[in-house]
Amino acid sequence: MGSLENRRALVTGAAVGIGQAIAVELGRQGAAVAVHHATSTPDATAAALEELGARSVIVAGDLTRVEDCRRVVESAAAALGGLDVLVNNAGATREVPFEDTSPDVFDALFALNIRGYFFCAQQALRHMTAAGGGSIVNIASIHAGLTIAGMFPYAAAKSGLVGLSRSIARELGSRGITCNVVAPGPIVTGMTEAMGEEWLAGVSALVPLGRPGTPEECASVIAFLCSDSAGYVTGAVVPVDGGAGMGT
Repeated sequence: MGSLENRRALVTGAAVGIGQAIAVELGRQGAAVAVHHATSTPDATAAALEELGARSVIVAGDLTRVEDCRRVVESAAAALGGLDVLVNNAGATREVPFEDTSPDVFDALFALNIRGYFFCAQQALRHMTAAGGGSIVNIASIHAGLTIAGMFPYAAAKSGLVGLSRSIARELGSRGITCNVVAPGPIVTGMTEAMGEEWLAGVSALVPLGRPGTPEECASVIAFLCSDSAGYVTGAVVPVDGGAGMGT
């Protein structure tokens, strides 16, 4: 498609799942991609980008640490010659009863799912300003608006991410920087495949389309938000959930 030709993108949490699909789709559309990973091996993502002929680089870091957020962004920008696109996708979740939610669990989920996003975006700002603009896409979740019991810190962090993203959109719009949120619903990944038929039955009951989504369906929406075609879209929350949330 080539709609992202000459763009330089960093995708966090791009070793597997939705992040991998995002990195590959951006590369397919012409972007040079920095593939971030923490603990998962990024080899499959790198191989897919190489097969497409897309320029790519691998960067590693623990995005619960502010210093790593800054280093990852700087490493990506140095390797790619700048930065036009940041997709904050790295995340973690944990289901735990309200009364058993410890400070350590709460802090760990906030550290990655919202604080890490903020400091990666903050570090990317000077590179996007130098480029004359840019695109930030933050990956939230259906849990930001339609959650279930046991998801307290995760749902709170993803809800907060919406407010954070809109604040970024408001403040940085004058610099030509857009900031949007994509909120996936049930998506088939390696983790959900292990959950089997019970999970699929639950999805069928929840989702009007009667099936889970794919990482590639998320990635195509995210690529659009990074393109010139979405140049007048900012501060938006775009659900990719088969209708499960219905705008919540």
